[in-house]
Amino acid sequence: MQGPAADTEWCAAVSASTSERSEGELPLESYAALGDGRAVALSGADGSIDWWCVPNLDSPPLFNRLLDPPEGGRFALTPQGPYQSYQRYLPDSNVCETVFVTPQGSARVVESLNSGTAGRLPWAELARRIEGLTGEVTFSLELLFSRRANAVSPYQSTIGKHAVFHVERVLGLFLHSAGFEVERSDEGVRGMVQIRAGCRELAAVVAGQDEPLVVPSIAEIDARIDTSHDEWQRWAEGVQYDGAHREQFVRSALALKLLLYSPTGAIAAAATAGLPERIGGDKNYDYRYAWVRDAGYTVKAFLAAGAHAEAKAAFSWLLKRLYEYGPRVCFTLQGAPVPDATSVDIPGYRHSQPVLAGNAATLQRQQGVYGDIFETAHRFVECGNILDSSSALVLAQLADQCADGWRQKDSGIWELPVPQHYTNSKISCWQALARAVELADGGQLPTTCRDRWQRESDRIAEWIDANCWSENLQAYEFYPGSGKLDASLALAVRFRFDGRDRLAATLDAIDRALGCGDFHYRYSGADQEEGCFVACTFWMAEARMLLGQHAQGTSTLLRAQEALARRGVGVFSEMVDAKSGAFLGNLPQGLSHLAHVMALDVMTSQKPC
Repeated sequence: MQGPAADTEWCAAVSASTSERSEGELPLESYAALGDGRAVALSGADGSIDWWCVPNLDSPPLFNRLLDPPEGGRFALTPQGPYQSYQRYLPDSNVCETVFVTPQGSARVVESLNSGTAGRLPWAELARRIEGLTGEVTFSLELLFSRRANAVSPYQSTIGKHAVFHVERVLGLFLHSAGFEVERSDEGVRGMVQIRAGCRELAAVVAGQDEPLVVPSIAEIDARIDTSHDEWQRWAEGVQYDGAHREQFVRSALALKLLLYSPTGAIAAAATAGLPERIGGDKNYDYRYAWVRDAGYTVKAFLAAGAHAEAKAAFSWLLKRLYEYGPRVCFTLQGAPVPDATSVDIPGYRHSQPVLAGNAATLQRQQGVYGDIFETAHRFVECGNILDSSSALVLAQLADQCADGWRQKDSGIWELPVPQHYTNSKISCWQALARAVELADGGQLPTTCRDRWQRESDRIAEWIDANCWSENLQAYEFYPGSGKLDASLALAVRFRFDGRDRLAATLDAIDRALGCGDFHYRYSGADQEEGCFVACTFWMAEARMLLGQHAQGTSTLLRAQEALARRGVGVFSEMVDAKSGAFLGNLPQGLSHLAHVMALDVMTSQKPC
């Protein structure tokens, strides 16, 4: 088998990507994420794009082989015969390249959800350039559209001189260079292309919904791949981080940028829906919505990275939603309440059922919303920014609501079905009022209720110490009397909750009871239901370092970072399987990446609280 050309010698230094399918499905770590500020596509190491919602992150999928291998649709460019593939992102970019090496030659596919010099295009443009490196490689083409659980029947028509595909309200074109041989039908497009060393071809999908369709030339689409790469690199150059792990920091910042829905400023929790937290399990949720918690944490991560425009857009969006609806848990990317969860009749990833759309968390009470928004506001101001009077009024009203309601049970950070007095929720209420006092003292909030907020925060702290500490566990427990642990309590260190000795002991207990290999489970008993939660491990690392335990925290961070890097291209999932290390849950997962960013930031600054 021939080796890659000189400009792809990196292939010789790394292991081949996993491109073999089991029952039609790739491992989740075999996907790279492409994005344009409006939607995200997942491209597999075998050349198949298996997930793309058009035109928006939360639209029904145009390609959904990810959850429905038989009929979900795909855009596949795969070498005929045996091959090895090597997938990676271009440096400081969300443009991806995959090198395919066959017995006859090698070729590279460079792919992008294109943008322009002025930012996001007003249409969706998924572009794939094939470059011949050595010898000759023949690729098979399959462009098949999702039937959306048999709710739609795609078809093609001729409009003017163009063959146009229709999938419900989505209208689109498959455009390609002259080297392709294709056959079209209502089902889609099939064909092939031969690529020789030094030659290149291009295939692209241009689409929109309920809007006129632009027909760009092949040359324009091809050039926009390079433009998109340049724009990503320009954005990455502005990321502020001078530590030893800049490449990893920037990669997670780029993943978070993919989840920023540019039309509104909302931040999606993840780019996918229905991927299981355990193979064959029933925790298969839709995360293509904006959680106040995730968005608030992401704003902090953007601020840590110096991405102030993204942070401001997301923070403003959050404040407007909270003004309109009060302290709800999550919203659609357009700013409406999230629809309740419903089951979709498709097979699911590796037959994990049910596949859910919408999310039941929208109706839950979660006290953590208060801490999340006030910590975000405090960090925004701490970076030298100013709150306007309208935002200050919204925050003051939320502080009053928190002061009134903190004694109520809620569903907690993990959105559990049985309300309890979750310790993390109480700490979040304390955090909200403590930050509200600091903002008032700094002139950012009205001071009318400042003293009341201070008294309530003191009462919450006293309640936590009296009710949530377990002498038996030598830790703050999940909720009073539970005898269980919760890894999210590592966040109490970041929140600056009092009691360093008790917090350090809690971290020790979490490591003993919830640690598994390089990662941690979310709470006691979670090992029977799901994989290890990636963000929890980064929270543990951050907490150790903030407490001055730099060696232990750094070791935890770097072990987890390396374990994830060994299995993928830099896209983190929600969870990993404790035994195999395989990715589980939705991806790219915002919490995983933002926790990584914050832990690296603390490791570099080395500033204990």
